[in-house]
Amino acid sequence: MKMIGIELKALEIPFRVTFKHAAAERSATEAVVTIAKSERGLMGYGEGCPRSYVTQESVDSAKSFFEEIKSTIIQIENLASLKIWVMSHQQMINDNPAAWCSIETAILDLLGKEENKTIDALLELPDLQNEFLYTAVLGVTNHKAFLYQLKQYTQLGFNDFKVKLCGAYDLDKKNIDELAKLSNIKVRVDANNLWQNANEAVGYIQSLGYPFWAIEEPLSVGDYDGLENIANWLNAHIILDESFLKIEQIETLCTYSIPWILNIRISKMGGIIRSLEIVREAKSRNLKYVIGAQVGETSILTRLALSLANMDQTSLLAQEGAFGTYLLERDVTEKPIVFGKKGKVTAELIEGDGLGVNCIL
Repeated sequence: MKMIGIELKALEIPFRVTFKHAAAERSATEAVVTIAKSERGLMGYGEGCPRSYVTQESVDSAKSFFEEIKSTIIQIENLASLKIWVMSHQQMINDNPAAWCSIETAILDLLGKEENKTIDALLELPDLQNEFLYTAVLGVTNHKAFLYQLKQYTQLGFNDFKVKLCGAYDLDKKNIDELAKLSNIKVRVDANNLWQNANEAVGYIQSLGYPFWAIEEPLSVGDYDGLENIANWLNAHIILDESFLKIEQIETLCTYSIPWILNIRISKMGGIIRSLEIVREAKSRNLKYVIGAQVGETSILTRLALSLANMDQTSLLAQEGAFGTYLLERDVTEKPIVFGKKGKVTAELIEGDGLGVNCIL
């Protein structure tokens, strides 16, 4: 394959409703898309979601990174040369994971189309299974909005919920009390680094009076000692998101006595090639994981995450995303990938080579 052009640009799509959690409030996407073009006129598309509070990136930093490496990446001709670039630029990707995710995905999509292969066949992954189950994610804008979201999810038949905590006790308590009225559901909470110490976090979570099976990021980023204490005191699993950004951290995590759960968001990890390595390493260490999503992802990243979720259903505990046009005023694909009844997405939505989605950027 010969690339004759590649560009990265900002993507901003308004949300239908504002989404809020403890670390940020968002009413539109904050993303970059990459478009790569081959000599044959084929186009590849990629997406990344830079987040200052997760990876210290911004849309502007992604653009600067792209301009810095553009002259080298346009020379990539096949999967082998792409993997060599990734291996030889690990620190650059560590510093710009979402930007690289967008670039890498566009190149992979283009390579798949050039070779008449799905991205799964290109990466020697299993063919997509027919069905994927998604989590209902509830934000914390206000109680009225929470009730509206909850009603939508229950009408669709969801039974797996993730609730964002905001630290305003009355609001958090009212929201959790609504979930307590439902039966046969699983609930985990995400605090987005709300508390400074384990005692404060434990006291707050216990006061909510609900048996959460897992708690995501209750403390400051990287406070593994405090997180271990919370896990033991509450007899709950700890999910790492902002505190897990690269594969090298697994070695440190395995020195602790608790079974961590990793939140693997492809944009945060720096693309699917690195994410696949993390999944393989997690499995070898008997670590479970969640396939996460950035708020406002389009169907490009949703499609990419299906390949990751499809690798090992025994280690995968939950999958997030696939909001599509439930959240976005428009998507960037002709057929948006969105969850349906009971949070299901079927592989039938994916047709064709590369990512198998027809982009309309």
